[in-house]
Amino acid sequence: MLRIAVIGAGRIGHVHAKTIASHPDATLELVCDPVGDAAEKLAALYGARAAKQTDDIFTDPNIDAVIIGSPTPLHIPHLLAAAKAGKAVLCEKPIALDMADVTAVESELDAITTPVMFGFNRRFDPSFAAIHKAVGDGKVGRLEQLTIISRDPAAPPIEYIKVSGGIFRDMTIHDFDMARFFLGDITEVFAAGQVLDPAIGAAGDFDAAVVTLKAASGAVATIINNRHCASGYDQRLEAAGDEGALFADNIRPTTVRFSSATQTDAQDPYLDFFLERYADAYRLELSAFIEAVENGTKPPTGIDDAIKALRLAEAATDSARTGKPVTLA
Repeated sequence: MLRIAVIGAGRIGHVHAKTIASHPDATLELVCDPVGDAAEKLAALYGARAAKQTDDIFTDPNIDAVIIGSPTPLHIPHLLAAAKAGKAVLCEKPIALDMADVTAVESELDAITTPVMFGFNRRFDPSFAAIHKAVGDGKVGRLEQLTIISRDPAAPPIEYIKVSGGIFRDMTIHDFDMARFFLGDITEVFAAGQVLDPAIGAAGDFDAAVVTLKAASGAVATIINNRHCASGYDQRLEAAGDEGALFADNIRPTTVRFSSATQTDAQDPYLDFFLERYADAYRLELSAFIEAVENGTKPPTGIDDAIKALRLAEAATDSARTGKPVTLA
């Protein structure tokens, strides 16, 4: 049993705590959050201990691993402290809000010897993973085009958007990692940002975007994002090659369809949000993390993946603001 502590008792902390508590090879030992009684409330749900100071985690010999769900500016400090304490780390994305923060501690990150994995959970979604395997097996021939559609049902509060780092760091970061997962190295980024909600524009952000990524292989990825979607949480992926194409459609609660005199083939709405849509992905992500820690193998997503995704996010931000493509070394 891997004994795990969770830093952060917000929405993502709840997701990880629930996933740990239901996993046969893990136990939730401690929840840490400095705000009010958030840690106590979450810990009580699963019979864990609570703390307000992260040092209580790093100095605890009964904790083997740490899941970091704290605010993004604390990701690197918490990651480094956990690694120095000999704890394995699963850290939420992004690694930082600015590449300068990564560069400042590059030598310390390079010196880490404990397992560190980053929470790009969509790689573990059963549908997306099945397409990735099929592409790797040559099912569509040479991969030429990848299309990723990711639309949220509604935008988060403006207060959150102001500190989120922007749509490309906060939302598209998952899609950048997915593009790299399929296409490998990306050489050029072009992004068209949209301001559809004046309040989001006033906060200095975009609420929708279309991004084109050119890969070193010659393949091209198109990412379509929107912070709101009338039909719910829209999550689709298409991989097209010279011998065929693979499609992952939206997931619904059931496959039931209804037809009548006024409508045909009516279905349930899409699953409400990431908590439901990616529940399996979070479970499989945790399993991959536990396996890497217990077997001493390299985690499937690491610091390098997090850094490259952040570079793409910064390039997309620059492109959307200047209207020009950004070439990556």
